[in-house]
Amino acid sequence: MKIVIAGAGEMGSHLARMLSGNGHDITVIDSDPKLLADVVSLADVITVEGDSTTFAVLRKASVRKCDLFIAVNHEENDNVVAAMLAKQLGAKKSIARIDNNEYLEPNNKEMFIDMGIDYLFYPEKVAAREVINLLGHTSTTEYVDFSSGKLSLAVFRLEPASPLVGQPLAGFDDDEAALSYRTVALSRGGQTIIPRRGERFAEGDVVYVIARQDAVREVMDLSGQSNIRIKNLMILGGSRIGIRIAMELQDELNIKLVDYNADKAYRLAELLDKTLIINEDGRNTEAMLEEGLSNMDAFVAVTGRSETNILAAMLAKRMGVKKVIAEVENLNYINLAESIGIDTIINKKLVTASSIFRFTMSTDVQAIKCLTGSDAEVLEFIVKPNAPATKARIRDLDFPEDAIIGGIVRGDKVFIAVDSMSIAPYDRVVVFSMPESVGTVGYFFN
Repeated sequence: MKIVIAGAGEMGSHLARMLSGNGHDITVIDSDPKLLADVVSLADVITVEGDSTTFAVLRKASVRKCDLFIAVNHEENDNVVAAMLAKQLGAKKSIARIDNNEYLEPNNKEMFIDMGIDYLFYPEKVAAREVINLLGHTSTTEYVDFSSGKLSLAVFRLEPASPLVGQPLAGFDDDEAALSYRTVALSRGGQTIIPRRGERFAEGDVVYVIARQDAVREVMDLSGQSNIRIKNLMILGGSRIGIRIAMELQDELNIKLVDYNADKAYRLAELLDKTLIINEDGRNTEAMLEEGLSNMDAFVAVTGRSETNILAAMLAKRMGVKKVIAEVENLNYINLAESIGIDTIINKKLVTASSIFRFTMSTDVQAIKCLTGSDAEVLEFIVKPNAPATKARIRDLDFPEDAIIGGIVRGDKVFIAVDSMSIAPYDRVVVFSMPESVGTVGYFFN
């Protein structure tokens, strides 16, 4: 697939690296030659220097031949204009990053479609929604619903108290009772393992489980952690993510939002009438303790700096806060943040990758999620009639070794997949896959 990316900032360079690694032909446009040089050092791409909102530059990037145009410039207006022009010049699909929730309202979205923009994405809104979802499932580090909630992916770290430690993984024997959940991957020592027969759980494993709706609570209990009811929440950072979290939860929870910028704190106090706004530096231990950090049920650090978020989250953890979430945009810091005990990491680049990745698939993908603590992706497919997956039982499909089928939704019936099961046309199938096998996996359901 030929893909043109407008914007070589952090998000654009991450997308260029990810998509070029999947064999796509990538062109990156930016007016800053240094940013373009940085992208070239990271990925095999063609670069075009110039303004992506001009016809000349878009023509130079061969937009008329591209299958997908992605606008991720820093300025929202540049993205809307570039995506619109790219579509008019012949791009098959055109998508744009925005920073304005008003654009996503149904009537307004129709206007953008009429202008030729196929899809708008707002990473901060999706990241805020992830945090809110996680605050309702506090014993997990990630939680994703598929097929309207009929199947869920829960991710948790095995504590010493977990009954799973030392036990073999289920789902490999024909005589087993029907499963209500199944482990589809383990992360151990920084490595992602797709489980096979004989694999056992170990203390400290990060476990990825596909579960039926009625089994989610049981799965949470297996982690060895208790689910906490959140009443008191502290948010560090008056960023777009922080504001959206406070807006959506301030009617339900006691929220304190901390920001070091006095002018911003004043504006936030006018915007968030039921949230207590505190003008303080989140790295100041004494000040945070005075503001009641140790009495919080949950702490969310979403300033614009990964280092500040990690340090503040470490402090919160040390003060006994039970659920700690940090935004870590520097991908190199994610493993470090997880290793020092921060419960959950969110990353806008991975959120964006999940939004965009499905546009690069030749198969009809209903949903895709790029996971934070693992290289892997979780995908939901609708099986086409006569697709290869319908021709044999799962064990005989010659499915890639670094991918696993987790669950199947057939009408109102929900099954956790085991090797002896067969797949039918129009089933919705949830698959856990390492990146190098995503394209191959799609072939089975197309």
